[in-house]
Amino acid sequence: MAGLHSFAHRASARIGRRQFLGSAATAAALIPARLLWAEVSASGAMPAEVAAVSGEGKPVALTAAEIKELRAALKGKLLLAQDAGYEEARRVWNGSINRHPALIVRCENRDDIVHAVQFASAHSLLTAVKGGGHSLSGQSTCEGGIMIDLSSMRDIQVDRDKHLARAQSGVLLAALDGKCQEAGLVTPLGTAADTGIAGLTLGGGQGRLMRKLGLSCDNVSSFELVTADGKVRKVSASENPDLYWALRGGGGNFGVVSGFEYLLHPFAHPVLAGGRTYPFSQARAVMKGIADMAANAADEVYLSAGIDRSGGEGTLPKGTYVEVEFVYSGDPKDGERFLPMLDKLGKPLNDTITRKPYVVAQNGPTGAAPPALPPGLGVYVRSGFTQAITDKLIDESIHAFEQGPPWLDEVSFGPIGGQVARIKPDATAYWNRDAQYEFFLIGAWMDHSQDEHNVAVMRDMWKVFEPFTKGYYVNTEPSATEARLKATYGDNYARLVQLKDQYDPKNLFRMNANIKPTAHA
Repeated sequence: MAGLHSFAHRASARIGRRQFLGSAATAAALIPARLLWAEVSASGAMPAEVAAVSGEGKPVALTAAEIKELRAALKGKLLLAQDAGYEEARRVWNGSINRHPALIVRCENRDDIVHAVQFASAHSLLTAVKGGGHSLSGQSTCEGGIMIDLSSMRDIQVDRDKHLARAQSGVLLAALDGKCQEAGLVTPLGTAADTGIAGLTLGGGQGRLMRKLGLSCDNVSSFELVTADGKVRKVSASENPDLYWALRGGGGNFGVVSGFEYLLHPFAHPVLAGGRTYPFSQARAVMKGIADMAANAADEVYLSAGIDRSGGEGTLPKGTYVEVEFVYSGDPKDGERFLPMLDKLGKPLNDTITRKPYVVAQNGPTGAAPPALPPGLGVYVRSGFTQAITDKLIDESIHAFEQGPPWLDEVSFGPIGGQVARIKPDATAYWNRDAQYEFFLIGAWMDHSQDEHNVAVMRDMWKVFEPFTKGYYVNTEPSATEARLKATYGDNYARLVQLKDQYDPKNLFRMNANIKPTAHA
């Protein structure tokens, strides 16, 4: 949603202005990913043994022969802790996540994924899958297990005549947007340029075009999937239709997707898009006004509103403001009729709503993903679906900024509805199609010595907001309680468990909003 998009850009600006102040989180007393250095020399020789952990947290000793065999089978790289590139590869976007996989397989193709999955399964290793590495919850890395890193797999092929795009799993949102727009086409994606398409799509894929064209997962015609048994499966409405249903919203529970085929839509015109900023004193009126406006908005209208602590970009001093984002995806002339409704909210401190290319509205002035953030920004995100933005919810949001910690970064909401709601909840694994809004709580800080404390504070703060919500967007946070997960998947939950029993009975793929197989429930 727009809240995460604007947050990412503000965070990047903060990092650019300030040097990282905190040290990395202290490693646990027992770090299974550490190597037993019996045979390591200055030449970087293979260690005699690598200590790892299983999915159940039990120790696993991997021999040098086993490591060498895997390394020889790969086209890509196999990284151990002492190897060049390991430190960079293990990092994810959320700087408060400081984990050390025992092995990182940097896949170059589908066969590398197969070898990595087979190895992980044979040794029952704790397994994480990294696509774009934007994982807010840190589930794309692990402590002591194996990371299957897809970030090098970034090929994109656009078929202009068939209105299809084929993309590998390491592709970032901005790259796919750019390739499609070169052909005058589009598929609905998320809202942050450096998001990986894989995690985004598997969790549903909410973004600026969803009210007009549906979720990202609604626009996938086929997947190429490597399941826990190491088999490659073509997944579509006609091949493995049960998995086709599950992959559209069920997250990474059922295997590693090596490629996506997206349906594309004609989209060659500019959009009317931008934001308006208001004083914090107008928070109640602006948030209520946007909620009311969204209730009857056309499918082409995308809106979000929230309170945030601006980094002081542009002409505004650093402070707490109310931000509104507006995108009209139809003809910009038609979109101008909605601006008088925004004018009723009061005079903004600034206004950037204007005609612009879609890739600029999506990904910023350059139309490309910004550089990956360096480690150092701790992030905490919680989200929830809600049917209404009530006066009480708005009051609690305002109170959070009046009484909350200085590193509370954002409280925001964005409407869903439109085409998302026209698809039946049981048509795909993504259940909450009747939700009217998604609500976000975001914290961000620099000092990693405060990670544990800050997370605890944010968890307590979320307890105030959670009663207003039912279920959550699985791309924003780690595995939740069973009750919260059931609220997320609703009547689809039992079917997802059955498919998990069939395709991943040992729960190899558990680093996600985890649907536990029966044996692990």
